This record gives sequence, structure tokens and C-alpha cells, in this order.
Amino acid sequence: MAKELVTDELWEVVEPLLPEEPPKTKGGRPRLDDRAALTGILFVLKSGIPWEMLPQEMGCGSGMTCWRRLKEWNEAGVWEKLHHELLERLGKADEIDWQRASLDSASIPAPRGGKKTGANPTDKGKKGSKRHVVLDRGGIPLSLIHTAANVHDRGGIGGGGGRHLSDSQASSWTPTQAPLEAACLSKAYDFARCRIKALKKRSITPRIARRGIESSEKLGRYRWVVERTLSWMKRFLRLKVR
Repeated sequence: MAKELVTDELWEVVEPLLPEEPPKTKGGRPRLDDRAALTGILFVLKSGIPWEMLPQEMGCGSGMTCWRRLKEWNEAGVWEKLHHELLERLGKADEIDWQRASLDSASIPAPRGGKKTGANPTDKGKKGSKRHVVLDRGGIPLSLIHTAANVHDRGGIGGGGGRHLSDSQASSWTPTQAPLEAACLSKAYDFARCRIKALKKRSITPRIARRGIESSEKLGRYRWVVERTLSWMKRFLRLKVR
């Protein structure tokens, strides 16, 4: 493999978060090494290949074994714990810039349906989900949630039953962090419930171009980090289609 997917530094962070191996009451073959399973999972997510086509020469076991491990870790909340751990380390290193945050969303196809899916108004009413992401000034992802594709963008910061933008401040868990000062959003969030209910009452200054009055180009120099991140997520082909 040209590039190691699970480096020693990454494994040092991930390993303590993984659940213990369940006991085998009836014996059986030895369990695939967790690090090898994680390598296989990342390879499939990034390449987009079917699980059953995972190359055996990689030493990651079968694709179905990696898929079951992914399901097991997802149910154990490993990925949320990993995100919080990384944010905590960045917070302690004073690498999170709370001066300004950016938020945006992107729709993704969900042809098989499932939870939090709905008719996508931008894709002929086909089933889909919407990914809402919050980033700090430098582009570090602070929070990510999913809604149905037919939920308005403002649902990501409190409207329509979504989670508030300010919830992302709790993700870092660092006692010395400064409160979020401002939030840069597109015109899709130009509603009173976004400006006042979700932001101003939490002492967050809204920076939103007013619909029909202002151009959103000026905020583009701040919001490009969130557009870039949403584009990066689509490079992981398995995340491109839900």
C-alpha cells in the first residue's frame, strides 16, 4: 500500500476507545486484529469498493469481517468518542479558534432509505439525507449532524428540531476554551429564528447576508473552509451515497 492508513500515532489514540473483545463461549477461530480491521474499514470507505472485494493481500481479513467490526464499533459509540478525544487534544493545545465558526449543509443520496431520510427537493424528490457541519475559523470540524434531505438548512441550528450551532462548543470539553464569538452562514439561514433564537441569545454574533439586500460574496472569504470540508467528505466514496 502506498500510504499507511492507520499510523502509529492514530492507533495510539484509537486503541483505548475500542470495546473489549466479547468472550467466546464455544471457542472458534482467533479474532481479527483490531488495527487490521480498522485499516480494512478505512480502505473500503475511502475507495468505495464493495466490502466483499477487499483485497486479501492487505491482511485485513474478509470484507464482511471488517463490516461487522464497523457495525460493532458504531453501536459502541467509538466514532463519537474519537471525535471528542481529538477535539480535546486540539483544545488543550490551543489549536481551536473560537473567534469565528462556519456552518453549512450538503445533501447526499440515500437510495435505500433508512432513518433521517426524505424527499430531496434538489434531486427530483429522490430519497436523501442532509449533512450539517460546523467548523472553527481554521476549518476544524466541531460538530456534524444528519437530517432528512427535505429539512431546511436552518434545521441544523435549532429550527425544525435540529441541534443548535452552539452545541458544538461542548464538544471540546476544555476548561480554558473561549465562547464562540461569531458564526458565518449563507443566505439560507437568514431567518429570525436563526439570528435571534439560535445565535444572539447565546451571545453569538450572526454574520449572515440578508436575502435580497446583501451579496454573500463578502462572507465567502470566511466560509470557504466549510465548502472545502463538504467537498473533502465526498472524496470518501462510501460517504458520498448514504
